[in-house]
Amino acid sequence: MKHPQSSKMRHQAQRARLKPIAWASSVTLLAGVSAVQAQQVPAAPTALETVVITGIRKSLDSAVTLKRESRGLVDGIVAEDIGKFPDTNLAESMQRIAGVSIDRNSSGEGSKVTVRGVGPDFNMVLLNGRQMPTAVINPLNQGASGSRAFDFANLSSDSISALEVFKTARSETPTGGIGATINVKTARPLDVRERIASVGIKANFDDSNNRLPESFKGDKVTPEISGIYSDTFGNRTLGIAISGSYSKRASGSNNAYTQNGWHTNNPNVMNVVPSSNIPVKPTGLYATTNDMRYSITALDRERLNGQVTLQFAPTKDLKFTVDHTMAVNTVKAKNSENSAWFNNEFSGPLGSSPATKFTTGPVQAPIVQTVVWNGTHDYGMNIGQFAQKSKLDSTGFNVDWKVSDALRFELDAHHSKAKTTPDSPYGTYAILDLALFNQGNITAYYDKDLPIMQSPGLVYDANKTTVTGSQFNSNLSDQGVDQVQLRGTYRLSADDKLIAGLGFSKLKNRSASVNNFHGDWSGVGPQGSFKNVPVAIDSLGGFFSRIPGHDDPRLFPHFFTPDFNGVLKQAIANSQVSGTQSTGNVPFTKERAEAYFRALTDYSTGNDWRTTEKSTSAFGQWDHSFDTAVPMNVSVGLRYESTKVESASQVISYSGTNWNAENEVILTGGTSSFGSKSGKYNYWLPSIDWDADLTDKIKVRASYGVNIGRPGWDQMLGGITLNQVANRSTGGNGSTGDPALKPLKSKNLDLSAEFYYAKSSYAAVGAFYKKVSDFIGATTVTTTVPGLNQPASGTCYNAARAAGHTTAIAIRNYIFNNCNGQSGVTITNGSNPAFIIGDITGAVAGAQPMVFQINSYANGAGDNIKGLELNFQHMFGNSGFGVSGNYTYVKSGLNFNNASTGTQAPLPGLSDSANLVGFYENESWSIRAAYNWRDKFLAARTYDNANDPIYTEAYGQVDMSIGYKIGKNLTLQADLLNLNDGYIRQHSRTKEMLVSAQQTGRRYLIGARYRF
Repeated sequence: MKHPQSSKMRHQAQRARLKPIAWASSVTLLAGVSAVQAQQVPAAPTALETVVITGIRKSLDSAVTLKRESRGLVDGIVAEDIGKFPDTNLAESMQRIAGVSIDRNSSGEGSKVTVRGVGPDFNMVLLNGRQMPTAVINPLNQGASGSRAFDFANLSSDSISALEVFKTARSETPTGGIGATINVKTARPLDVRERIASVGIKANFDDSNNRLPESFKGDKVTPEISGIYSDTFGNRTLGIAISGSYSKRASGSNNAYTQNGWHTNNPNVMNVVPSSNIPVKPTGLYATTNDMRYSITALDRERLNGQVTLQFAPTKDLKFTVDHTMAVNTVKAKNSENSAWFNNEFSGPLGSSPATKFTTGPVQAPIVQTVVWNGTHDYGMNIGQFAQKSKLDSTGFNVDWKVSDALRFELDAHHSKAKTTPDSPYGTYAILDLALFNQGNITAYYDKDLPIMQSPGLVYDANKTTVTGSQFNSNLSDQGVDQVQLRGTYRLSADDKLIAGLGFSKLKNRSASVNNFHGDWSGVGPQGSFKNVPVAIDSLGGFFSRIPGHDDPRLFPHFFTPDFNGVLKQAIANSQVSGTQSTGNVPFTKERAEAYFRALTDYSTGNDWRTTEKSTSAFGQWDHSFDTAVPMNVSVGLRYESTKVESASQVISYSGTNWNAENEVILTGGTSSFGSKSGKYNYWLPSIDWDADLTDKIKVRASYGVNIGRPGWDQMLGGITLNQVANRSTGGNGSTGDPALKPLKSKNLDLSAEFYYAKSSYAAVGAFYKKVSDFIGATTVTTTVPGLNQPASGTCYNAARAAGHTTAIAIRNYIFNNCNGQSGVTITNGSNPAFIIGDITGAVAGAQPMVFQINSYANGAGDNIKGLELNFQHMFGNSGFGVSGNYTYVKSGLNFNNASTGTQAPLPGLSDSANLVGFYENESWSIRAAYNWRDKFLAARTYDNANDPIYTEAYGQVDMSIGYKIGKNLTLQADLLNLNDGYIRQHSRTKEMLVSAQQTGRRYLIGARYRF
């Protein structure tokens, strides 16, 4: 197909000097993929660099041809035969495009995409040219999500007909993606010249399932099924296309991590007694951590996708289309976590434990960190069940009317909704904290990729166990989009075309969470009351066999997995006998006990964020082709975008505080209300695209455009949200937002040159520059809240410190022994003089106001993003062998300064990336091997409510697909994923400051596809 602005007659002579194979393969391509040419929103089909997956060589030939003929910088994948790539979802497919890299979820699947260093929140995802809703929730107990990122793990690549990745801003393209606009297409039956019917089935073998405790392991083999049917009737006036896919996966995800952050310049390091516990004190900026955790998770995921499209064309110039897309993704998980709590307790007798030792450098972190406990400290053996269900529904209507040869109109409207909800009576995340009270000194080593915990005297003793807390967290994400787009095209001449359009959209987002949290640190029942609960004991290192350090002799040898139902049943029974610490140890009724250990059914006592965005847009664009010796094309456009934002958020007002455990201070007496704010912004967004054929082998391009990326939902909150759990040393945390925030504004310049030196072979280089302004950065305000005092302060607290007590247990025991019965001090269980249990509230004499760190957001000056993209493709004659690859280099001033603890505004996701693909194909065999690599990048700019970074280290993965064709209709297929069995590691300011080390496993899919 020629570019829509090309004149066939005018270019016939000029294009005659191009190789005939380019035009032949283009015609062949269009005949084969006409089924997937969807409505012209937001761009014409010829703007797509396309890969037809009916054969590797044919797909790459077609890609070369359309790369030359596209306007602007657009990459894409078009699938005629379903399931050809070794990809489990669309993100896995897109990572093979230059400049596209992916984030992986806990099961190792591609989830979110980064384009040219711009993270997932700033890439716009469309379905058939329509804005898609998102329904992302935060992991574990981190509450409601403010992310705009689309989770591609919910969509199977089997059921999608095409992908378009627009890397440059154009006036006709919806705003919101300063990295890229990604358009997902479904089939259109009236564009097909034949009936299509096929079905495929695969068996999924996941090696990560073998790295789980026996009670966690899922099915060894799980199914994947997909199919498509497309046909026309009534002399091609009526068409129907139906496609669907179902997949089930049982997998494992094992993670060694730090949950509560790395705290900088903790004074306990300098005040350690005796001083020999830390013989060489750090200087400058240093950090220590409060915990080390090992988590084992078994995941069961079911995904169901389906699309139905109906078309009616009463005349050749008028066509009506109605389509519906559905995706359901259900994830259930079992989780077991073993954890040691440090609390920076460096003082006391080391015994045989080594002294704490720090690294050198501008940021100093421990490579050896020893904390001192007396042999009765608690070791966590958390057991959890997770369950969530995500559903996407999108219904659209389209009218395409060719009024005359010169004038065409298109109307498109849709209603789309995405929702993620809890899928269990225990909520999204249910965790029971079973503790083992016989831990002594702990040493943490950070000199290996796997963090090493050494605890010499720790053994499992059922008589030392009890439940010390529980949480049943429910998360909700609910988003709807209503959108109408009107587009008109008027051809002035063979070389000139005008395009204009109007758009109206309304987006409603709700993100909510509520946590039925109970800190019963003295135990739900006495120690030993859970001795009949089954607890499996496995090798800890065996669960992390791919991560260096798993076989280190210093590593604690065991991993404990309690039975969730057994722990829950016993906790309910105990609470009916003795109640719980957090409720005054008054025995429960059976009904109250069951409700205590169950998720809440509404969000009235949690976080509830509600935002409505109403946008109006208008654009005009002029496309022109120059009839000159050097063929050239230009597109010039201008877009106007106006958005109004209304944001309301539920806030919890607390009236008191309670220091009821060693470290945690609970905010009490919460009541809820809604606070609201509003904002608006307007933008004029110009764009221009130019390309020229300098010779029959060399093409150059230049593009300039302006785009915006909207703030996250959490950045536009109304009201101040306080975290219910505070710390006795550092105080409390909270957050607020501002709907009047401006979106990021990006001015983009792109230059590229392409050299087509042989049939199906080329080399290309591109440079891009993005000037980003109004970047949204975090700010922190230190404040106090009326009525909320720090219970770890006051007259009795100061007396305990003056008496030489430094640890939390010793200070609490002193207060209970000397101040019990005074205002704010109550003993609830004094049977163990070494560990007195009770409440110390903010009503203690002399209590000081609690200090809160309130995180918010503000627009900053911004900076630039610049980079290079290198692409090549080479065919070794007619041998059937070929190779292709790309490399993307990205650089920006929007980086995190590791030596600073102040507020910063870096851009997450910036990284280099590369892909290398080799293949062989003949009439029967089709073999492809791919290596995808992404360099280190900033994953988050805050960590545990502090201005600390999270970096994801460089990661590479090898995938392979092997196909064998039997006759004309049957193809056998094997997809081999993560063959190198890689793991993903994250750290904070230095590599020693571990955030997580996550291991999944290899995956094998073996199946067949039959075309009728």
